[in-house]
Amino acid sequence: MRPRTWVLVLAAVFAVLQLADVTGRDTPDSKNYVSYALTLGGADQRVAAGRTADWVCAGQASEAARAQSVNVVRFHAPSPAGRVFARCREDELRRVETRWAAGQGDGHIVPFVGPRLRAVFEVRPGYPLFLLPFVAALGVTWGVWLAGVLVTVAGGVLAFLVLRTLSVPMPLALTGQALYYVLPVGTTAMRPMTEGLMLALTLTAVWGCALALTCRTGAGRARAGAVLVAGALVALFTVKHAQALFLGVCLAGAGTAVAVRRRRLGRAAGRGVAAVAAVGCAAVAGTLLLARLLRYPSEAESMQDLLTGHFARPDRVRPWPEFLHLEWDFWVEWLRRQLMAPLFPAALAAGVWGARRRPAFGAFLVAAAGTGFLTQAGHPDIAIGGDRLIVLAWVLPVVGVPLLLEPLVGRVVPVPPQGSLDGPNGVGLSEAHSMR
Repeated sequence: MRPRTWVLVLAAVFAVLQLADVTGRDTPDSKNYVSYALTLGGADQRVAAGRTADWVCAGQASEAARAQSVNVVRFHAPSPAGRVFARCREDELRRVETRWAAGQGDGHIVPFVGPRLRAVFEVRPGYPLFLLPFVAALGVTWGVWLAGVLVTVAGGVLAFLVLRTLSVPMPLALTGQALYYVLPVGTTAMRPMTEGLMLALTLTAVWGCALALTCRTGAGRARAGAVLVAGALVALFTVKHAQALFLGVCLAGAGTAVAVRRRRLGRAAGRGVAAVAAVGCAAVAGTLLLARLLRYPSEAESMQDLLTGHFARPDRVRPWPEFLHLEWDFWVEWLRRQLMAPLFPAALAAGVWGARRRPAFGAFLVAAAGTGFLTQAGHPDIAIGGDRLIVLAWVLPVVGVPLLLEPLVGRVVPVPPQGSLDGPNGVGLSEAHSMR
């Protein structure tokens, strides 16, 4: 089959497998994004609240029914789905009605949460805008599911394109696409949150880096790569402006490091490196300026959100000492858990080792993956399961492991000498016997 056919086959297999769970992937934050998308589509807040609650509660009812069906004591009891759905919907809408009565109905997001936390999601219109055409055409349940499938499939295809741009053999480029789907990164990208879109846009920037660094003559490919990086950073600002800031800082740092190393070796920095570094610097400055002009919630507000349990407690008087204390304790506990189940550290090590085969590009790949650690460091909350915040670090093994395996593809396997079976003139004994 043609390469594009293999890419489509992998994507189709992944999509079919996701039919195993159409509902029940939501998190508490998903309600904010879905209701945001519905109101952007013209629904008033009451309609958006009802449709969002129906979707969330259908997922909870489905999970409750599946859990009881395999419960060793209650598997023969009637399904609790109807009861769970009714109770869930009543609770969700009662909380919303209470906030509406308190005058908290402003903005695009239905007030499932308090106003300070809702303000954090109001400045992230990118993901709701991405959801909008799907939920408008297919409804909330199938629209959110299809949006998750397409954005995850796109991430795998982008991993394939990155590797092919680096002239990696076709089987290994397909391996990178498959790794994106089967590693935890694919599971996280399917959840109705910003992570799937952030991963796809970050890989778009990585693809731009690969294009810029593989230009041989002229500035055309370097310019195209820089445009891709810039477009990804602009889109990331609308999805989650902190990620645009982190990625801009990391790409600018990687470009500077590569340029300095090449200068020390007596080589020019290269148009591609300079272009990507310049775009990264512009993204940092632009993100900081726009966030200030648009009055986005500051890092101090984000810190209070973390330390007060989403503003459920009074603000901390001295947040920085408490934050740094929590930061230290978090990473000690995180490292302990990683040592007990070291798949993630092993995958990162393999990715770094593979990235060494393309030193300049490897620096940008490691930089992009490093945004996952920056995101996690900004939210040292061990209760967030599935390593959702650090998921961008999985970009490193997705692209790096195929690079690590590259020397093994097409290698000629030497045939051991057959001296013990050869006659004195080099003729095999079995062949000599047949000649007689």
